[in-house]
Amino acid sequence: MILVTAANGNQGKLLVPNLLAAGQEIRVCVRSEESARSLRSAGVADVVVGDITEPGMMVRAMKGVEKVYYVGPTLHPREREMGFAAIDAARESGVQHFVFSSVLHAILTDLTQHEIKRDLEEYLLSSGLEFTILQPANYMLRHRLNPVMEQGVFLLSWALDRHQSMVDLGDVAEVAAAVLTDSDRHVGATYELVAPGRYTAYDIAETISEVLGRKVSAKRIDADQFTAASHGADHEINFPYHTSAARAISKRYSSHDFVGNPNVLTWLLGRNPTSFKQFVQRELKTYP
Repeated sequence: MILVTAANGNQGKLLVPNLLAAGQEIRVCVRSEESARSLRSAGVADVVVGDITEPGMMVRAMKGVEKVYYVGPTLHPREREMGFAAIDAARESGVQHFVFSSVLHAILTDLTQHEIKRDLEEYLLSSGLEFTILQPANYMLRHRLNPVMEQGVFLLSWALDRHQSMVDLGDVAEVAAAVLTDSDRHVGATYELVAPGRYTAYDIAETISEVLGRKVSAKRIDADQFTAASHGADHEINFPYHTSAARAISKRYSSHDFVGNPNVLTWLLGRNPTSFKQFVQRELKTYP
């Protein structure tokens, strides 16, 4: 049996169908009954509902599990603690293969979420568990196209002339499914998952313009505007951790490029990874 955490999140929504299609027996871990209903309707029979910050939650979820795909909560102030607890629970439960969704260049300690994932990678390597670590680049995310469709502008919260590498979530899910279903081939590996191309915000806007057939511009917003859009005007008071992390991202990405190499992802997929242009073409087809 395979346990998938954050099963209704960005990765889980794509990974779970891949595993079901491959005939894998899976258990999913979600926080809300709403997410549980969605997954049950998609064909998942074994759903564990609960808050992974609660002591013992991961131990219960991992009982009888052979493999785990662990995705930590995005920008959660207790992410490190929860990751340690998940690794401990996997060891106690006799899990045979722990696959950890980390981040590209986790060694960057001036980024809060990278430093946490670096610590979790080290803890996993020292746990005695068989492991695989996936290190995806920045995700190509559909919601980042919303301002394009609504305002004709691509928004970014760091310097517009800095380059970034990206990766399609579908490609990440495809690799994760392959790693989980063929563990012997992938245990002990750390894989950087990066699509071809290095893009400034201007490059991104130009690519979207080409697909849409109309001009899209790039515009920088500051980190606090970015955080306020998702957490409200009082984010500095109510979400200090998120605010601090967003500011750190803006500072780092404004002073350094964030890039990687696509060779490993190409090898794992056995094909060319999804390009940013292909991602835009696919996603814009589904807009009303």
